[in-house]
Amino acid sequence: MAPDNLGHPEGLRPVRAGLLLAALLLTVAGCQSAPAPAETTGHTSGVVTWAASADRMGNGVAGRSYRLVVHTSVGGTDLRIRLSNAFGDRPLTFDSVYAGIRRQGAELRPGSNRRLTFDGAHTVTVPAGSTVWSDPLPRRLPAATDLVVSLHSPDAGGPASGHWMALQSSYATQGDHTAEESGASWTIPTGSWFYLDAVSVRAPAGTGAVVALGDSVTDGWQSTADLNRRWPDHLARRLRHADTAVKGVANEGIAGNKVLADIPGQSALNRLERDVLSQPGVRTVFLFQGVNDIKAHPGATAEDLIEGYREIVERAHAAGKCVVAATVGPFKGWHEWDPAAEAVRQEVNAFIRTSGEFDAVTDFDRVLRSPHDPARMLPALDGGDHIHPNDKGMQAMADAVDLTALDCDTTG
Repeated sequence: MAPDNLGHPEGLRPVRAGLLLAALLLTVAGCQSAPAPAETTGHTSGVVTWAASADRMGNGVAGRSYRLVVHTSVGGTDLRIRLSNAFGDRPLTFDSVYAGIRRQGAELRPGSNRRLTFDGAHTVTVPAGSTVWSDPLPRRLPAATDLVVSLHSPDAGGPASGHWMALQSSYATQGDHTAEESGASWTIPTGSWFYLDAVSVRAPAGTGAVVALGDSVTDGWQSTADLNRRWPDHLARRLRHADTAVKGVANEGIAGNKVLADIPGQSALNRLERDVLSQPGVRTVFLFQGVNDIKAHPGATAEDLIEGYREIVERAHAAGKCVVAATVGPFKGWHEWDPAAEAVRQEVNAFIRTSGEFDAVTDFDRVLRSPHDPARMLPALDGGDHIHPNDKGMQAMADAVDLTALDCDTTG
């Protein structure tokens, strides 16, 4: 199918239809090779309140505006956003960027839409392979808010950077309508986030964040769209009401992503710095990844996957972050399952549980598996394809996380 001018396959613009192709990312190889990440223009204060891993999208469209809806985790002041041209092949200019609060659909709350600046200017050009943070916006952004970032690029072209499977309705239009609070001009629906990959706030002193590094399960496939029912969303709700310093949650899951190989997208190892370690206020990396490495044909060996985990731990510890690892969930019934893959999963999970190389462990396998066949997911938690949990399963995963383990000591 030929791509339309949003970079989506023709006829698959609505959220749920677009998600069908996102699911195929689990099994379809042949993704692009990604550029080496360039240095990020960053900031040293603040806490990430929302994030989504960038990947290579379709070609950008000059003169296109996007109205992107994202859901915050931790509240605070001095809102900042990060724009990504990580997969672009040319400089990308944004000449109008606004942040507001959603009322409904593409409509904003009256008086909430504020223009963002970059080093004091209304226009910013992001080099190919780079990201850039905005200046802080002196306003209060509550937790659990639908923040709306509206952006316009007069010269977009070549590969766009964004997050394909948003599970959130956003909007697009031609021409610059970013300053408008009405939703009338935003007539093109999209189920993806374009160019925006992180939002931070200045939270109370001592507040930290956790980054969920994962694949399509973390990305939320089989959870209900537009309701924020991915397991990291449920975790954010628990943290909001808990007596813990960790309040921010960044979801850095990519459908089909692997620990070791760049198919699809950059591997966890190759995107660790940009997607995880560079995020402000991060205290803990929550590592839940490996099933795509295991079920590939040929799949990764347990030894290779364990070495990948060890490298992530080493790099995270060197950056002063703790690492909580989760066991790989059951997937018998998925078309790529076989006894050899199951043997690798069991060996990998034994390492995660008993090696002592992680700062803490969450046993998602124990939570999700059927007592009658431990290689299968419990039917009540199964989203229907035997590898992705449903909304109830996502909740069960979040409920299994020891919140105190996310607030571990990074100084030892």
